[in-house]
Amino acid sequence: MTKPLSTVSPNTWEFLRDPMIKPTGFREYDARWKYPDEINLPGMTALGLGLGTQMFKRGVEPVIAVGNDYRDYSLAIKNALILGLVQAGITVKDIGPCITPMAYFSSFHLGGCAVAMVTASHNPNGWTGVKMGFEMPLTHGPDEMAELRDIVLNGLGQAREGGKVERVDGVYEAYLDDLVGDFRMSRKLKVVCATGNGTAAAFGPAVFERLGVEIVPSHNELDYTFPNYNPNPEAMEMLHDMAASVKASGADFALGFDGDGDRCGVVDDEGEEIFADKVGVIMARDLIKLYPGSTFVADVKSTGLFAADPELIEGGAVADYWKTGHSHMKRRVHELGALAGFEKSGHYFLAGDIGRGYDDGMRVAVEICKLMDRNPDKSMSDLRKDLPVTYSTPTMSPYAADEEKYDILERIVQKLVAKAEAGETFAGRAVKEVVTVNGARVILDNGSWGLVRASSNTPNLVVVCESSDSEEELRAIFKEIDGVIRTEPAVGDYDQTF
Repeated sequence: MTKPLSTVSPNTWEFLRDPMIKPTGFREYDARWKYPDEINLPGMTALGLGLGTQMFKRGVEPVIAVGNDYRDYSLAIKNALILGLVQAGITVKDIGPCITPMAYFSSFHLGGCAVAMVTASHNPNGWTGVKMGFEMPLTHGPDEMAELRDIVLNGLGQAREGGKVERVDGVYEAYLDDLVGDFRMSRKLKVVCATGNGTAAAFGPAVFERLGVEIVPSHNELDYTFPNYNPNPEAMEMLHDMAASVKASGADFALGFDGDGDRCGVVDDEGEEIFADKVGVIMARDLIKLYPGSTFVADVKSTGLFAADPELIEGGAVADYWKTGHSHMKRRVHELGALAGFEKSGHYFLAGDIGRGYDDGMRVAVEICKLMDRNPDKSMSDLRKDLPVTYSTPTMSPYAADEEKYDILERIVQKLVAKAEAGETFAGRAVKEVVTVNGARVILDNGSWGLVRASSNTPNLVVVCESSDSEEELRAIFKEIDGVIRTEPAVGDYDQTF
């Protein structure tokens, strides 16, 4: 295989013939590019050849399930990827269009094969990518991605005989059976199902119908132009739209799913948007009664309540804070034998008796409905109000170019650590510690904190803050973090503020 080029001009012979792949598309735990600006179809074929070569290198059985989301260009990209996998000697089981968790499930359903899912997740149209893994529920992390990048970019893909493609039907039905089984609600629930016209529109309503939940549809028509908003339940635009649907319909709550269905957002019966980490605490409180002494993993963007909540402490819960990113979190949940992992972005990793260990927005929807069934005298707003009060920002993302963001972050982390080591106050309080497992989480002496890290998926930094004291302190923490960030002139504007 020839080495792919970083850039090729569109509408040229070379663009049609030669593989073109921008190296920055190989990220920490999946691959994402703007299409066709950063990768072309021959580049996707080169990626498939490299992925198949990696399977042989690691001694993985040469069988892989491949699916695609509902974007109009995803089928062409999937077919280009499949061509490369077949060239590498891999048997491809094409499961058709699907959400990412259905692709993960297909590995279990089909006997433990590898998985490659063509999706740009919640990224806007114009983006594409691949989420992949060789041993479910685990997916590629930094080591596997670095190895794959080197194989592909250095032209080390090796063609082999024996590759073929098989179309596999029935995975959709098996997936729904696995999610719901024979469970039916004993409590009447009316739920807004928000999908933002993304791929989850083909799944969410079907799940709720199986559960016996009354559905209030919200943008459930498949439409790859995303005419209403980009399906991302971490974005305030989607959450506000969900809140409006709840208030207009009198629903018990709203559940919203991202473009590839592996994340879930929640709005309660009062129209309050509950950030996913707080939903995680609500779920953990319920689960600790059923599974005392369980371990829960939370990412570094998440609330401190996983460690500080009195009910979780009383139930013997063990809190573990870990690196943000779906592959990091899946691996940590698996390593610790945790019951669940929760990520502020809306990825939930339910394991043990309640899931298969991968992130699945539909599985979360089922478990939230079961939680409400076990608490028939409680509304979602009751469960929210039962939590200790904290004040938190949404996830905010100032621009930082992919080629520069990690160097920028390293300097920011050094500055924050230096401030703490010098004994400087932060938002008027002493600094207890600076956790640098993933960026810098500056923790104050009252448990309040501010975080800055680099996004693994987009050209951005990520900023999240939480105060256990007040809205005023929250803004002071953000001002401190932002003040250090602004010492870096290459950092641009935020995508949203609070």
